[in-house]
Amino acid sequence: MALRIIFMGTPDFSVPTLRALVEAEHEIAAVYTQPPRAAGRRGLAEVKSPVHQAAELLGLQVRTPVNFRQEEDRAAFRGLNADVAVVVAYGLLLPEAILTGTRLGAYNGHASLLPRWRGAAPIQRAIMAGDAETGMMIMKMDKGLDTGPVALTGKVAIGENMTAGELHDRLMQKGASLMADAMVKLEDGDLPLAPQAEDGVTYARKIEKAETRIDFSRPATEVHNHIRGLAPFPGAWTEIPTEKRAERVKVHESRIGAGAGPAGTVLDAEPLTIACGDGAVRLARLQKAGGKVLDAADFLRGNALPAGSVIA
Repeated sequence: MALRIIFMGTPDFSVPTLRALVEAEHEIAAVYTQPPRAAGRRGLAEVKSPVHQAAELLGLQVRTPVNFRQEEDRAAFRGLNADVAVVVAYGLLLPEAILTGTRLGAYNGHASLLPRWRGAAPIQRAIMAGDAETGMMIMKMDKGLDTGPVALTGKVAIGENMTAGELHDRLMQKGASLMADAMVKLEDGDLPLAPQAEDGVTYARKIEKAETRIDFSRPATEVHNHIRGLAPFPGAWTEIPTEKRAERVKVHESRIGAGAGPAGTVLDAEPLTIACGDGAVRLARLQKAGGKVLDAADFLRGNALPAGSVIA
């Protein structure tokens, strides 16, 4: 028999898992997602989440409580009489009443190799730290922050130039197939659960605006990891000199370069190479505010940065 599932998710990352569960012919009792949010420059139009939009296309019931503090929302959840809740990047800490509100509990698809990178931004933090490997884990949720026992693991190598966006796409597909496998095993009564290791716990705190600026005084490997860990969003940025003023520019792609010099100095314009505290990085794709993402050569046609220029 198929499971009766409550699905809980919000961003693009969650959508493949929802589709995989539908394709596996489980019964989706309801889809919970974050409420529509104001979007656009003026914030006038409310936009439904990617999961909300996908669920409507699939003909599924959608619920968007702001939180689960109200007993009526908790009762409505329990009233679905579901076998299990599947949670992928929902965006809310779930109270115990929800975690225990189905027959078999709640299972989460988390984008790290727990207990490393518990928390909000595991994909970005893994790259920014220079990790060579990460993965998806299916865990049974408890009231701690990503502390529950682990059921299944799927590992993914992190290439030396892989961006957070590329890793995101790899992991969301890995997570979808892994969760589908987990639900088969859960339905059959043979889903294994193992407690997380007590050693190696790290926390992937939310990315703050204040840390997105590139610090070229750091070693080149750290600068490169910082750039690719924030690409494409929110984007690492620097300022380049122009005739009138310094202008903010996002860097979407970089490579380790060759050369040395004072941090922030342009060592070469072809390819665009910037000195760091140790070594150098090559800036490969850049974007001015409101502009298109351009390869460095195209960017420099309208933004000259001769050798010896200093960016910060």
